[in-house]
Amino acid sequence: MTDGSADNPAGTAGGASYAAAGVDIDAGERAVELFAPHAKRATRPEVMGGLGGFAGLFALKGDYREPVLAASSDGVGTKLAVAQAMGVHHTVGRDLVAMVVDDLVVCGAEPLFLQDYIAVGKVVPEMVADIVRGIADGCYDAGCALLGGETAEHPGLMEDGHYDISATGVGVVEADSILGPDRVRPGDVVIAMGSSGLHSNGYSLARKVLLDWGHMDLSGHVEEFGRTLGEELLEPTRIYAKDCLALAAETEVRTFAHVTGGGLADNLARVLPAGLEAELERGSWTPAPVFSLIAQRGRVERLEMERTFNMGVGMVAIVAPEDTDRAQAVLTARHVNNWVLGSVKRGEQAGAPGAATLVGDHARF
Repeated sequence: MTDGSADNPAGTAGGASYAAAGVDIDAGERAVELFAPHAKRATRPEVMGGLGGFAGLFALKGDYREPVLAASSDGVGTKLAVAQAMGVHHTVGRDLVAMVVDDLVVCGAEPLFLQDYIAVGKVVPEMVADIVRGIADGCYDAGCALLGGETAEHPGLMEDGHYDISATGVGVVEADSILGPDRVRPGDVVIAMGSSGLHSNGYSLARKVLLDWGHMDLSGHVEEFGRTLGEELLEPTRIYAKDCLALAAETEVRTFAHVTGGGLADNLARVLPAGLEAELERGSWTPAPVFSLIAQRGRVERLEMERTFNMGVGMVAIVAPEDTDRAQAVLTARHVNNWVLGSVKRGEQAGAPGAATLVGDHARF
């Protein structure tokens, strides 16, 4: 006979428990209490029921003729490491929403709702509530509902204070209004929409160059930024969904391209049909200082920079040439920095995959 402590991993007479294994159900319930008011702000009239159900319900209302649902899933990537190092968790939720809804809107779909997934090493209710606050803020700005989600505690798999987030969004578009490569024509104009910074791509390289090699301090003030390095790196991804929908409603938009991993040229090529090429002029804009800092400190070649980062262009619209001025006026009225980036022409080889090429040099970089 023994007292049980040697054989009982929890060290209690009552045996093992979920809490002793590292999962705190009470903390999870407290987190829900804290983030519920934020989640309730991000809603739409079509949402049925409330938080706490096993599934979110959304009634597809409206005078749709032939509605097509669009879906997209994404995460934030290693930008989360910066948020965790700084203890700032209320901005990355906006990044998450942007990465999902701005993919949806490329085909002309209006984002309807989003569901998130938050995996944490240990549930800290206030931290989880901050994350959800950011997600709710992003959903509100995108005009979609936060229909629900999941928070999972993974002790032993993730360290305390670490987390990862992802989400899936659903949108709707009329079948005869779907934007895409089939609408693009030679002579169409490519309009750039300025990014708010790095957005949510390339952070593995940015962190390696600035933090690991450069030994820069996240809390240190950087003159070129006018703020700390950490504040610059945590600048939320711009959400273009409503801007793109407004543009499509008022002008002849052929398609959009969301500039994420792979950079401007690769992402634009995804929405170009075979036989056509977009020629983009570097001289039409100057990348923000954060891009030149990374390039200089890491001696990163231009091609590598352009394949890794958005370089200041977060979203691209391809429009009919006669609608160029109108499109720019719409974006300007919505306070979106924009400019003519280039144009679409026939490629040198008929039938070759659609491609985008950057030419010239930035005036300053």
